[in-house]
Amino acid sequence: MAISMKLKKFLDENRVGYQITAHPEVYTAQEIAAAMHIPGKELAKVVMVKAGESFVMTVLPASWRVDMTKLRETLKTKDIRLATEDEFKSLFPDCEPGAMPPFGNLYGIDVYEDKSLTEDEEIFFQAGNHIESVKMRYKDFERLVKPKVADFGSHIH
Repeated sequence: MAISMKLKKFLDENRVGYQITAHPEVYTAQEIAAAMHIPGKELAKVVMVKAGESFVMTVLPASWRVDMTKLRETLKTKDIRLATEDEFKSLFPDCEPGAMPPFGNLYGIDVYEDKSLTEDEEIFFQAGNHIESVKMRYKDFERLVKPKVADFGSHIH
């Protein structure tokens, strides 16, 4: 499976510059960062969360984790947990399970981005599969996705 067709079409229609980089087949954000020789802080990973009956896409650096206490405050709900892959994989039909890009807006899902990513000039993320990643300017990502920026991540020690 190549880059998500939905993502490619969206980026091309919006005339956004991006690069697709092939890498060995890897499954965790930290492995992707290592395979691409970039710091974990520059790779944006997606963590799907279930808030009540809704799915929420959280986006944060590969070397960080979702702080559920902070996220509960951000989302103003107590009913929150990590979503399982079985629960959300059908929401991203053009992506391999667990490899969706941080463009929840293309799939009708709210996107919450940890504020730490706003400091990066460029952003790297999975292309919808486990063998390619996308690199683009952070400002373009922000303009196209319009994520809700909040402080809900914490660095993995």
